Amino acid sequence: MEDPSALALLALSAFGSATLLPGSSEAALLALLAAGHPVGPLVLVATVGNVAGSLVNWGFGRYLMRFRDRRWFPVSGATLARAERGYRRYGLWSLLFAWVPVVGDPLTVAAGALRVGFLPFLLLVGAGKAGRYLVLAAGFQAVAG
Repeated sequence: MEDPSALALLALSAFGSATLLPGSSEAALLALLAAGHPVGPLVLVATVGNVAGSLVNWGFGRYLMRFRDRRWFPVSGATLARAERGYRRYGLWSLLFAWVPVVGDPLTVAAGALRVGFLPFLLLVGAGKAGRYLVLAAGFQAVAG
């Protein structure tokens, strides 16, 4: 049976890592794998926590756009236009790469700001993040033997 506290810590780490806050859910996942925890529940919990954090970013982006004309808004109109052009250029499928460090978190905020639908966002971000954790776990198992 899986330790609920280990899963809870992994979920918190994955959630925090997906927001604009720094974190490393990969290290938490690898540490728990090294401690002998089963792969399936770890990958599931890490994925759900990480996608939940990305949903917070998406909601934040949707909410913040109502203030884009305010002087205090953190992003200039030119930067917003550039982000929208980039997003339109690479399209919805770029959300499969929401797991990539440095660019992934802002990408999920931009998706919210650009009004990407909930279901496409959830499916693409979820697939990308699940794939990343599965590859990481498989790589660990291959090395650890």
